[in-house]
Amino acid sequence: MTDVPADGRILVEQRGPLLLMGIDRVPKRNGFSEKMVVELAEAFDRMEHDPAVRCGVLHALGPHFTAGLQLDQLKSWFERGQHLGLAGKVDPYNLRPPLRTKPVVAAVQGICFTAGIELMLAADVVVASADCRFGQIEVKRGIMANHGATIRMVERAGWGNAMRYLLTGDEFDAATALRLGFVQEVVEPGRQFERAIELAERIAAEAPLAVAATIRNATLAIEHGPAAAVAELGPVQQRLMASEDAAEGVASFREKREARFTGR
Repeated sequence: MTDVPADGRILVEQRGPLLLMGIDRVPKRNGFSEKMVVELAEAFDRMEHDPAVRCGVLHALGPHFTAGLQLDQLKSWFERGQHLGLAGKVDPYNLRPPLRTKPVVAAVQGICFTAGIELMLAADVVVASADCRFGQIEVKRGIMANHGATIRMVERAGWGNAMRYLLTGDEFDAATALRLGFVQEVVEPGRQFERAIELAERIAAEAPLAVAATIRNATLAIEHGPAAAVAELGPVQQRLMASEDAAEGVASFREKREARFTGR
């Protein structure tokens, strides 16, 4: 393995239908440098546009997910009101277009602060190590969480539960994150990456068109209300039923075998 630059990197590895995106700046608790912000956006964009990739896995090397952003490097971004993404590239925080259509599973461990929580909340499924320490601590620095936490924490946990941590900057543990719906599974320390891979492989084995349609319809309901999502159910299902994957799904059921989906 090549030496890691002092300002870190995003380690990208394709493993079959999965694209693994690893936060790698272990001596600095995986704190995000400007270089890493750029590389993460490039990795998400690669995931979205590579037809061989069906699911992404966001993870981190070392004992911690990330201590957050290196503010001295990214101060100018905040002063300009600039989003932590790249124009024209898929947004890792899934807030601004272009948005991804492919699923992401996140594995988190150890310290997971600020932007780490927001990246986690932007994923579709999160596996947390039991040793996780979470903190949305921006108010302690005189700023606010501005990459999704104010939206998604309220959405999942309710106003009071979200404000309990957004307004105090207090830390919370993995059990609390599970109770509030911020993570979906808590596993023994060291097993979070393995479990995330297992879930991502299961997702990648399903019909890509159906997976993308499911994400889109659920997102539509959140952003525009249930009626907007309901209006698309029939037309979308019609399109899916005309696909080769739907025919394969029926055939595999009839023949009592695993389906082999192609994304067509």
